[in-house]
Amino acid sequence: MSGDAELLLPASDVQDPQLSIVIPALNEQVTIGKFVEWCHEGIAKAGVRGEILIVDSSTDRTAEIAVSKGARVLKVPRRGLGRAYIDALPYIRGQWVLLGDCDCTYDFREIGPFVEKFREGYEYIMGSRFRGYIEPGAMPPLHRYFGTPVTTAILNIIFSSRFSDIHCGMRGITRDAFRRIDLRSQSWEYASEMVIKSVHCRLRTAEVPIRFLRDAPDRLSHHKRLGWFSPWQAGWINLKAMFVYGASFFLFRPGLLLLALGLLLTLPLTFGPVTVGPLTFSFHWKLLGLSAVTLGLQCVYMGILSRVLYDFTGDIAPRWLRRFPYTRTTALSAAAFLLGLGLGVPLVREYARNGYTLPNGFQAPSYLAVTGLMLLVAGFMTFTFTLLLHATQGAARGK
Repeated sequence: MSGDAELLLPASDVQDPQLSIVIPALNEQVTIGKFVEWCHEGIAKAGVRGEILIVDSSTDRTAEIAVSKGARVLKVPRRGLGRAYIDALPYIRGQWVLLGDCDCTYDFREIGPFVEKFREGYEYIMGSRFRGYIEPGAMPPLHRYFGTPVTTAILNIIFSSRFSDIHCGMRGITRDAFRRIDLRSQSWEYASEMVIKSVHCRLRTAEVPIRFLRDAPDRLSHHKRLGWFSPWQAGWINLKAMFVYGASFFLFRPGLLLLALGLLLTLPLTFGPVTVGPLTFSFHWKLLGLSAVTLGLQCVYMGILSRVLYDFTGDIAPRWLRRFPYTRTTALSAAAFLLGLGLGVPLVREYARNGYTLPNGFQAPSYLAVTGLMLLVAGFMTFTFTLLLHATQGAARGK
Protein backbone atom coordinates (compact mmCIF):
# COMPACT_ATOMS: atom_id res chain seq x y z
CA MET A 1 0.00 0.00 0.00
CA SER A 2 1.17 3.49 -0.83
CA GLY A 3 2.93 5.42 1.92
CA ASP A 4 1.36 8.72 0.83
CA ALA A 5 -2.23 7.42 1.21
CA GLU A 6 -4.36 7.56 4.37
CA LEU A 7 -7.50 5.46 4.87
CA LEU A 8 -10.32 7.00 6.94
CA LEU A 9 -12.98 4.61 8.27
CA PRO A 10 -16.61 5.41 9.11
CA ALA A 11 -18.15 4.60 12.49
CA SER A 12 -20.24 1.78 10.98
CA ASP A 13 -17.85 0.06 8.61
CA VAL A 14 -19.08 -2.79 6.39
CA GLN A 15 -17.42 -6.15 6.95
CA ASP A 16 -16.56 -8.55 4.09
CA PRO A 17 -18.30 -6.64 1.25
CA GLN A 18 -19.19 -8.32 -2.05
CA LEU A 19 -19.31 -5.02 -3.95
CA SER A 20 -16.99 -2.02 -3.71
CA ILE A 21 -18.20 1.31 -5.11
CA VAL A 22 -14.94 3.14 -5.86
CA ILE A 23 -15.23 6.84 -6.65
CA PRO A 24 -12.58 9.56 -7.17
CA ALA A 25 -13.42 12.95 -5.67
CA LEU A 26 -11.93 16.42 -5.98
CA ASN A 27 -13.64 19.21 -4.04
CA GLU A 28 -17.14 17.73 -4.23
CA GLN A 29 -18.55 18.89 -0.87
CA VAL A 30 -21.67 20.14 -2.66
CA THR A 31 -22.76 16.67 -3.81
CA ILE A 32 -20.79 14.07 -1.83
CA GLY A 33 -23.30 13.68 1.00
CA LYS A 34 -26.23 13.11 -1.34
CA PHE A 35 -24.14 10.80 -3.50
CA VAL A 36 -23.16 8.51 -0.58
CA GLU A 37 -26.84 8.36 0.44
CA TRP A 38 -27.69 7.32 -3.15
CA CYS A 39 -25.07 4.55 -2.94
CA HIS A 40 -26.53 3.20 0.30
CA GLU A 41 -29.98 3.22 -1.27
CA GLY A 42 -28.71 1.44 -4.38
CA ILE A 43 -26.85 -1.20 -2.34
CA ALA A 44 -29.98 -1.94 -0.29
CA LYS A 45 -32.22 -2.17 -3.39
CA ALA A 46 -29.75 -4.49 -5.15
CA GLY A 47 -29.62 -6.84 -2.17
CA VAL A 48 -25.83 -6.89 -2.02
CA ARG A 49 -23.36 -6.29 0.80
CA GLY A 50 -21.38 -3.29 -0.33
CA GLU A 51 -18.81 -0.71 0.71
CA ILE A 52 -18.29 2.82 -0.59
CA LEU A 53 -14.67 3.89 -1.09
CA ILE A 54 -14.08 7.55 -1.94
CA VAL A 55 -10.60 8.28 -3.35
CA ASP A 56 -10.23 11.88 -2.27
CA SER A 57 -7.76 14.59 -3.29
CA SER A 58 -9.85 17.51 -2.07
CA THR A 59 -8.97 20.66 -0.17
CA ASP A 60 -12.56 21.20 1.03
CA ARG A 61 -14.82 19.15 3.38
CA THR A 62 -15.46 16.28 0.93
CA ALA A 63 -13.68 13.63 3.03
CA GLU A 64 -15.27 14.72 6.30
CA ILE A 65 -18.78 14.61 4.85
CA ALA A 66 -18.23 11.26 3.12
CA VAL A 67 -16.99 9.57 6.31
CA SER A 68 -19.90 10.99 8.31
CA LYS A 69 -22.30 9.45 5.78
CA GLY A 70 -20.76 5.99 6.12
CA ALA A 71 -18.15 5.86 3.34
CA ARG A 72 -14.53 4.85 3.57
CA VAL A 73 -12.22 7.63 2.35
CA LEU A 74 -8.75 7.09 0.91
CA LYS A 75 -6.86 10.39 1.08
CA VAL A 76 -4.29 10.62 -1.74
CA PRO A 77 -2.35 13.44 -3.40
CA ARG A 78 -3.94 15.00 -6.47
CA ARG A 79 -2.49 12.97 -9.34
CA GLY A 80 -5.22 12.45 -11.94
CA LEU A 81 -8.42 10.47 -12.46
CA GLY A 82 -6.79 7.27 -13.70
CA ARG A 83 -4.20 7.39 -10.93
CA ALA A 84 -7.00 7.57 -8.34
CA TYR A 85 -8.21 4.12 -9.43
CA ILE A 86 -4.64 2.77 -9.40
CA ASP A 87 -4.14 4.10 -5.86
CA ALA A 88 -7.44 2.55 -4.75
CA LEU A 89 -6.79 -0.99 -5.97
CA PRO A 90 -4.92 -2.26 -2.87
CA TYR A 91 -7.78 -1.01 -0.66
CA ILE A 92 -10.66 -2.60 -2.58
CA ARG A 93 -12.22 -5.46 -0.59
CA GLY A 94 -15.20 -6.46 -2.74
CA GLN A 95 -14.99 -9.09 -5.48
CA TRP A 96 -17.04 -6.78 -7.70
CA VAL A 97 -16.08 -3.13 -8.31
CA LEU A 98 -18.37 -0.35 -9.51
CA LEU A 99 -16.76 2.88 -10.74
CA GLY A 100 -18.23 6.30 -11.41
CA ASP A 101 -18.39 9.96 -10.38
CA CYS A 102 -19.70 11.48 -7.14
CA ASP A 103 -21.35 14.49 -8.80
CA CYS A 104 -24.80 12.81 -8.80
CA THR A 105 -24.93 12.72 -12.60
CA TYR A 106 -24.81 8.92 -12.58
CA ASP A 107 -27.76 7.46 -10.69
CA PHE A 108 -26.21 5.11 -8.13
CA ARG A 109 -29.63 4.44 -6.66
CA GLU A 110 -30.04 2.06 -9.61
CA ILE A 111 -27.07 -0.31 -9.46
CA GLY A 112 -29.17 -3.47 -9.64
CA PRO A 113 -28.48 -4.16 -13.36
CA PHE A 114 -24.72 -4.16 -12.67
CA VAL A 115 -25.10 -6.55 -9.73
CA GLU A 116 -27.27 -8.88 -11.85
CA LYS A 117 -24.61 -8.99 -14.58
CA PHE A 118 -21.91 -9.71 -12.00
CA ARG A 119 -23.98 -12.58 -10.65
CA GLU A 120 -24.34 -13.91 -14.20
CA GLY A 121 -20.55 -14.15 -14.46
CA TYR A 122 -19.70 -11.03 -16.47
CA GLU A 123 -16.25 -9.56 -15.73
CA TYR A 124 -16.62 -6.11 -17.30
CA ILE A 125 -19.87 -4.17 -17.47
CA MET A 126 -20.15 -0.85 -19.29
CA GLY A 127 -22.92 1.58 -18.52
CA SER A 128 -24.48 3.15 -21.59
CA ARG A 129 -26.09 6.56 -21.45
CA PHE A 130 -27.17 6.30 -25.08
CA ARG A 131 -29.07 3.08 -24.43
CA GLY A 132 -30.54 4.47 -21.25
CA TYR A 133 -31.74 7.98 -20.39
CA ILE A 134 -29.96 11.31 -20.80
CA GLU A 135 -31.71 14.12 -18.95
CA PRO A 136 -32.12 17.26 -21.09
CA GLY A 137 -29.10 19.50 -20.55
CA ALA A 138 -27.03 16.74 -18.92
CA MET A 139 -24.62 16.27 -21.83
CA PRO A 140 -23.31 19.18 -23.94
CA PRO A 141 -24.21 18.84 -27.66
CA LEU A 142 -20.50 18.68 -28.55
CA HIS A 143 -20.10 15.56 -26.39
CA ARG A 144 -23.45 13.97 -27.23
CA TYR A 145 -23.45 14.34 -31.01
CA PHE A 146 -19.76 14.53 -31.88
CA GLY A 147 -17.11 13.66 -29.29
CA THR A 148 -18.49 10.49 -27.72
CA PRO A 149 -20.04 8.94 -30.88
CA VAL A 150 -16.93 9.62 -32.98
CA THR A 151 -14.38 8.30 -30.48
CA THR A 152 -16.61 5.30 -29.71
CA ALA A 153 -16.83 4.50 -33.43
CA ILE A 154 -13.04 4.82 -33.82
CA LEU A 155 -12.41 2.43 -30.94
CA ASN A 156 -14.96 -0.07 -32.26
CA ILE A 157 -13.31 -0.02 -35.70
CA ILE A 158 -9.77 -0.44 -34.36
CA PHE A 159 -10.62 -3.20 -31.87
CA SER A 160 -13.61 -4.85 -33.59
CA SER A 161 -15.78 -4.16 -30.54
CA ARG A 162 -19.42 -3.11 -30.19
CA PHE A 163 -19.55 -0.56 -27.39
CA SER A 164 -22.10 2.23 -27.56
CA ASP A 165 -20.62 4.67 -25.00
CA ILE A 166 -16.94 4.23 -24.19
CA HIS A 167 -16.74 7.42 -22.12
CA CYS A 168 -19.46 6.47 -19.67
CA GLY A 169 -17.84 6.74 -16.25
CA MET A 170 -20.27 4.31 -14.59
CA ARG A 171 -18.83 0.87 -15.21
CA GLY A 172 -18.25 -2.38 -13.35
CA ILE A 173 -15.33 -4.79 -13.28
CA THR A 174 -14.38 -7.74 -11.12
CA ARG A 175 -11.51 -7.15 -8.73
CA ASP A 176 -9.55 -9.96 -10.39
CA ALA A 177 -10.01 -8.43 -13.85
CA PHE A 178 -9.13 -4.99 -12.48
CA ARG A 179 -5.78 -6.38 -11.37
CA ARG A 180 -5.21 -8.20 -14.65
CA ILE A 181 -5.75 -5.18 -16.88
CA ASP A 182 -2.89 -3.41 -15.05
CA LEU A 183 -4.26 0.10 -15.51
CA ARG A 184 -1.47 2.58 -16.37
CA SER A 185 -3.24 5.80 -17.42
CA GLN A 186 -2.94 8.71 -14.99
CA SER A 187 -5.69 10.93 -16.40
CA TRP A 188 -8.87 10.89 -18.51
CA GLU A 189 -7.50 8.28 -20.91
CA TYR A 190 -8.08 5.60 -18.26
CA ALA A 191 -11.60 5.28 -19.74
CA SER A 192 -10.32 4.16 -23.15
CA GLU A 193 -7.47 2.09 -21.71
CA MET A 194 -9.89 0.11 -19.55
CA VAL A 195 -12.23 -0.57 -22.48
CA ILE A 196 -9.33 -1.52 -24.77
CA LYS A 197 -7.79 -3.88 -22.23
CA SER A 198 -11.16 -5.52 -21.63
CA VAL A 199 -10.99 -6.49 -25.32
CA HIS A 200 -7.31 -7.50 -25.19
CA CYS A 201 -7.93 -9.62 -22.08
CA ARG A 202 -11.07 -11.14 -23.63
CA LEU A 203 -13.12 -10.31 -20.57
CA ARG A 204 -16.71 -11.47 -20.58
CA THR A 205 -18.37 -8.11 -21.26
CA ALA A 206 -21.89 -6.68 -21.11
CA GLU A 207 -23.57 -3.27 -21.39
CA VAL A 208 -26.43 -1.98 -19.24
CA PRO A 209 -28.53 1.15 -19.81
CA ILE A 210 -28.14 3.86 -17.16
CA ARG A 211 -29.64 7.22 -16.24
CA PHE A 212 -27.45 10.28 -16.81
CA LEU A 213 -28.56 13.42 -14.97
CA ARG A 214 -27.73 17.11 -15.03
CA ASP A 215 -25.20 18.67 -12.69
CA ALA A 216 -26.58 20.17 -9.49
CA PRO A 217 -27.41 23.87 -10.00
CA ASP A 218 -24.65 25.01 -7.64
CA ARG A 219 -21.97 22.65 -8.96
CA LEU A 220 -19.46 23.40 -11.74
CA SER A 221 -18.23 20.36 -13.70
CA HIS A 222 -14.50 19.61 -13.82
CA HIS A 223 -14.33 20.33 -17.56
CA LYS A 224 -15.87 23.77 -16.96
CA ARG A 225 -13.51 24.38 -14.08
CA LEU A 226 -10.54 23.67 -16.36
CA GLY A 227 -11.77 25.77 -19.28
CA TRP A 228 -13.11 25.33 -22.82
CA PHE A 229 -10.04 23.37 -23.96
CA SER A 230 -10.48 20.58 -21.39
CA PRO A 231 -12.96 18.41 -23.39
CA TRP A 232 -10.73 18.62 -26.46
CA GLN A 233 -7.67 17.66 -24.40
CA ALA A 234 -9.57 14.73 -22.87
CA GLY A 235 -10.63 13.57 -26.34
CA TRP A 236 -7.09 13.82 -27.69
CA ILE A 237 -5.48 11.82 -24.88
CA ASN A 238 -8.21 9.18 -25.23
CA LEU A 239 -7.40 8.93 -28.95
CA LYS A 240 -3.73 8.57 -28.03
CA ALA A 241 -4.58 5.57 -25.83
CA MET A 242 -6.59 3.99 -28.66
CA PHE A 243 -3.79 4.46 -31.20
CA VAL A 244 -1.02 3.26 -28.87
CA TYR A 245 -2.85 0.11 -27.75
CA GLY A 246 -4.24 -0.40 -31.25
CA ALA A 247 -0.95 0.04 -33.14
CA SER A 248 -1.38 -3.33 -34.85
CA PHE A 249 -4.51 -2.03 -36.62
CA PHE A 250 -2.35 0.47 -38.53
CA LEU A 251 0.48 -2.00 -39.16
CA PHE A 252 -0.29 -5.68 -39.60
CA ARG A 253 -3.07 -5.85 -42.20
CA PRO A 254 -1.99 -2.75 -44.16
CA GLY A 255 1.52 -4.22 -44.13
CA LEU A 256 0.28 -7.54 -45.56
CA LEU A 257 -1.48 -5.63 -48.35
CA LEU A 258 1.64 -3.61 -49.17
CA LEU A 259 3.81 -6.72 -49.04
CA ALA A 260 1.54 -8.62 -51.43
CA LEU A 261 1.41 -5.67 -53.84
CA GLY A 262 5.18 -5.28 -53.72
CA LEU A 263 5.80 -8.96 -54.43
CA LEU A 264 3.41 -8.80 -57.39
CA LEU A 265 5.40 -5.91 -58.82
CA THR A 266 8.83 -7.35 -58.03
CA LEU A 267 9.00 -11.11 -58.55
CA PRO A 268 7.42 -11.31 -62.06
CA LEU A 269 9.93 -8.69 -63.25
CA THR A 270 12.99 -10.61 -62.05
CA PHE A 271 14.22 -11.31 -65.58
CA GLY A 272 12.97 -8.19 -67.36
CA PRO A 273 9.90 -6.14 -68.29
CA VAL A 274 6.44 -7.76 -68.38
CA THR A 275 3.61 -6.59 -70.66
CA VAL A 276 -0.01 -7.12 -69.64
CA GLY A 277 -2.41 -5.84 -72.28
CA PRO A 278 -1.67 -2.18 -72.96
CA LEU A 279 0.54 -1.87 -69.85
CA THR A 280 4.27 -2.58 -69.71
CA PHE A 281 5.73 -3.06 -66.25
CA SER A 282 9.39 -2.16 -66.40
CA PHE A 283 12.26 -1.16 -64.12
CA HIS A 284 10.59 1.79 -62.39
CA TRP A 285 7.59 -0.39 -61.51
CA LYS A 286 10.05 -2.87 -60.02
CA LEU A 287 11.58 -0.14 -57.86
CA LEU A 288 8.09 0.78 -56.66
CA GLY A 289 7.54 -2.88 -55.82
CA LEU A 290 10.80 -2.99 -53.86
CA SER A 291 9.68 0.03 -51.82
CA ALA A 292 6.30 -1.60 -51.12
CA VAL A 293 7.93 -4.88 -50.03
CA THR A 294 10.30 -3.07 -47.67
CA LEU A 295 7.60 -0.93 -46.09
CA GLY A 296 5.06 -3.76 -46.00
CA LEU A 297 7.42 -6.24 -44.35
CA GLN A 298 8.41 -3.65 -41.76
CA CYS A 299 4.75 -2.96 -40.97
CA VAL A 300 3.94 -6.67 -40.67
CA TYR A 301 6.81 -7.31 -38.28
CA MET A 302 6.09 -4.22 -36.19
CA GLY A 303 2.42 -5.21 -36.10
CA ILE A 304 3.33 -8.66 -34.78
CA LEU A 305 5.58 -7.12 -32.12
CA SER A 306 2.82 -4.74 -31.03
CA ARG A 307 0.43 -7.68 -30.66
CA VAL A 308 2.99 -9.51 -28.56
CA LEU A 309 3.62 -6.44 -26.38
CA TYR A 310 -0.11 -6.10 -25.67
CA ASP A 311 -0.69 -9.81 -25.15
CA PHE A 312 -2.62 -9.77 -21.87
CA THR A 313 -3.92 -13.32 -22.29
CA GLY A 314 -0.57 -15.04 -22.85
CA ASP A 315 -1.83 -16.73 -26.04
CA ILE A 316 -0.44 -14.50 -28.79
CA ALA A 317 3.31 -14.60 -28.08
CA PRO A 318 3.60 -18.42 -28.08
CA ARG A 319 1.73 -18.59 -31.39
CA TRP A 320 4.17 -16.24 -33.13
CA LEU A 321 7.17 -17.88 -31.51
CA ARG A 322 6.03 -21.18 -33.00
CA ARG A 323 5.77 -19.55 -36.43
CA PHE A 324 9.23 -17.98 -36.15
CA PRO A 325 11.41 -20.57 -34.39
CA TYR A 326 14.86 -19.14 -33.87
CA THR A 327 17.08 -21.73 -35.63
CA ARG A 328 14.92 -22.32 -38.69
CA THR A 329 14.08 -18.65 -39.22
CA THR A 330 17.70 -17.60 -38.83
CA ALA A 331 18.75 -20.21 -41.39
CA LEU A 332 16.08 -19.06 -43.87
CA SER A 333 17.07 -15.42 -43.33
CA ALA A 334 20.71 -16.26 -44.04
CA ALA A 335 19.71 -18.21 -47.16
CA ALA A 336 17.64 -15.28 -48.46
CA PHE A 337 20.53 -12.90 -47.74
CA LEU A 338 23.06 -15.08 -49.58
CA LEU A 339 20.70 -15.63 -52.52
CA GLY A 340 20.24 -11.88 -52.73
CA LEU A 341 23.99 -11.40 -52.87
CA GLY A 342 24.20 -14.01 -55.62
CA LEU A 343 21.56 -12.28 -57.75
CA GLY A 344 23.61 -9.10 -57.60
CA VAL A 345 26.75 -10.75 -59.02
CA PRO A 346 25.77 -10.37 -62.75
CA LEU A 347 25.31 -6.63 -62.31
CA VAL A 348 28.68 -6.33 -60.55
CA ARG A 349 30.34 -8.19 -63.45
CA GLU A 350 28.65 -5.90 -65.96
CA TYR A 351 29.81 -2.93 -63.94
CA ALA A 352 33.44 -4.15 -64.02
CA ARG A 353 33.36 -4.93 -67.77
CA ASN A 354 32.18 -1.40 -68.57
CA GLY A 355 35.08 0.30 -66.82
CA TYR A 356 33.24 0.61 -63.53
CA THR A 357 30.27 2.40 -65.04
CA LEU A 358 26.78 1.01 -65.48
CA PRO A 359 25.54 0.67 -69.08
CA ASN A 360 22.78 2.90 -70.35
CA GLY A 361 19.32 1.43 -70.06
CA PHE A 362 18.09 -1.31 -67.73
CA GLN A 363 19.16 -4.76 -68.79
CA ALA A 364 18.46 -8.17 -67.26
CA PRO A 365 21.27 -7.90 -64.66
CA SER A 366 19.64 -4.74 -63.26
CA TYR A 367 16.30 -6.52 -62.82
CA LEU A 368 18.02 -9.49 -61.16
CA ALA A 369 19.93 -7.15 -58.84
CA VAL A 370 16.75 -5.46 -57.59
CA THR A 371 15.24 -8.85 -56.77
CA GLY A 372 18.47 -9.65 -54.99
CA LEU A 373 18.28 -6.38 -53.07
CA MET A 374 14.75 -7.28 -52.01
CA LEU A 375 15.98 -10.64 -50.68
CA LEU A 376 18.87 -8.95 -48.87
CA VAL A 377 16.50 -6.53 -47.15
CA ALA A 378 13.92 -9.21 -46.35
CA GLY A 379 16.54 -11.60 -44.98
CA PHE A 380 18.09 -8.99 -42.71
CA MET A 381 14.72 -7.65 -41.50
CA THR A 382 13.47 -11.17 -40.76
CA PHE A 383 16.63 -11.97 -38.80
CA THR A 384 16.41 -8.82 -36.65
CA PHE A 385 12.65 -9.28 -36.17
CA THR A 386 13.27 -12.83 -34.93
CA LEU A 387 15.81 -11.54 -32.43
CA LEU A 388 13.35 -8.96 -31.10
CA LEU A 389 10.49 -11.47 -30.99
CA HIS A 390 12.51 -13.89 -28.89
CA ALA A 391 13.81 -11.02 -26.77
CA THR A 392 10.23 -10.21 -25.79
CA GLN A 393 9.88 -13.78 -24.53
CA GLY A 394 12.96 -13.34 -22.36
CA ALA A 395 11.66 -9.99 -21.05
CA ALA A 396 8.30 -11.56 -20.17
CA ARG A 397 10.02 -14.34 -18.19
CA GLY A 398 12.04 -11.75 -16.31
CA LYS A 399 8.97 -9.92 -15.03
